[in-house]
Amino acid sequence: MMERKPLCLILLLSFTIFASHSNSLPLSTNNRWIVDETGKRVKLHCVNWSSHMNAMVAEGLDAIPLKDVIAQLKGLGFDCVRYTWATYMFTRYSNYKVGENLDKLNLTSSRLGIGNFNPSLESITVVEAFDFVVDEFGKQGMMVLADNHVSDPKWCCDNNDGNGCFGDQYFNLEEWLQGLSNVANRVKGKPQIVAVGLRNELRGPGQNNDNWYKYMSQGVTTVHKANPNVLVFVSGLNYDTDLSFLKTKPLNVNIGDKLVYEVHSYA
Repeated sequence: MMERKPLCLILLLSFTIFASHSNSLPLSTNNRWIVDETGKRVKLHCVNWSSHMNAMVAEGLDAIPLKDVIAQLKGLGFDCVRYTWATYMFTRYSNYKVGENLDKLNLTSSRLGIGNFNPSLESITVVEAFDFVVDEFGKQGMMVLADNHVSDPKWCCDNNDGNGCFGDQYFNLEEWLQGLSNVANRVKGKPQIVAVGLRNELRGPGQNNDNWYKYMSQGVTTVHKANPNVLVFVSGLNYDTDLSFLKTKPLNVNIGDKLVYEVHSYA
């Protein structure tokens, strides 16, 4: 967990999804565009904020109050947060208390910082902390893309980190689907959650087109069945730089106007 200047971490990971901010939620798609309930085009200006690391709580909250972080993000022109989470947070570690987990990790200064700046988080579970942050986004009028970043809570990413693709050490298909279902169900009734991302940057030696079609279609269906209001973001292969295979074969899913393809571009 970062000990200093949390906004530096967040802003270095900022990005924009081209799809004007509106509160007419939920969102849907119309051909190539993301639109609100009135049919008006929506352009999501999102910043990435990590909560998928081993502390399993939003980075930087040991150094600044949550309300202040979100207010600063809004002041910088962002209307959306890509808020990351790890599968195991919702399948294995959902009863871990934030403060106790920081103690287990010997993150003493982070535990003290949380107590000073966000004391409400110390005694609640990591999934309750996830809710707490999401609720503050809603209070301040920011939209949220809840992005499944990894399975095992840790830094991301490299080809051999065990989180890269279906069948890797920490990437069990059934557990991944259960995590997606748990999160999609958990955020029902929270209209600020406008989208769920199936997985960040599939990668590594185990990736292939056949498995992508097979398993991503299951992920799409799982999220949509649990929560039909959210957009479902689908990433590609090779660190989400490749969706070229869709030119010849579309993804066989039927979720109406809720499917969005996500691609990452690195300079």
